[in-house]
Amino acid sequence: MDRSITQSRDGLRTVAISLGVLLLTALAQVAIFAVTGSLALLADVIHNVGDALTAIPLSIAFLLRSRLAEKRAGYFVVGAIFISAMVAAGEATNRLVNPQDISHLGALAAAGAIGFLGNELAAQVRTRAGRRLGSAALIADGQHARADGYVSLSVIASAAVVALGLPIVDPLIGLAMTAVILRITWRSWSTVRAADIG
Repeated sequence: MDRSITQSRDGLRTVAISLGVLLLTALAQVAIFAVTGSLALLADVIHNVGDALTAIPLSIAFLLRSRLAEKRAGYFVVGAIFISAMVAAGEATNRLVNPQDISHLGALAAAGAIGFLGNELAAQVRTRAGRRLGSAALIADGQHARADGYVSLSVIASAAVVALGLPIVDPLIGLAMTAVILRITWRSWSTVRAADIG
């Protein structure tokens, strides 16, 4: 069998598995956000949905069996990471100006754990396949999922500080998450750019 066909099928299977994992993760978190109102959790949900949507250009690239399309998909992924960081920053700033109560802290912490596990699983699936197939786009997408896993851990931290009577820390954690995501954006850009130059 032609190697490009094998790579295409492997790539599509990888994207489909990680998409399913992230969609289930996001759905569980949306349900919990509806009752908690946590900004940190909202940022996590936004990142997870954005991460899931990056499956579209990656799937197209593998269907086309085109290295050029795959490189462009990699840049799309980097753009998605950057946009999710900006959305999180905007929401955090708004919440600092307009504070809101956060409730159901146990459910909030559980949502963070769900997000971390889902994203870490997706990150491992994508990164391993990316290395196996020599796909910078899949590796960048794996880094994106891992970044979202860090965001999920911060949701747990947010629940803890709110429980201690410090609700103002929730949007501050959102801003800190933005810095982490921007760092991942730079690393992902470097990965895709290096593959493009090479």
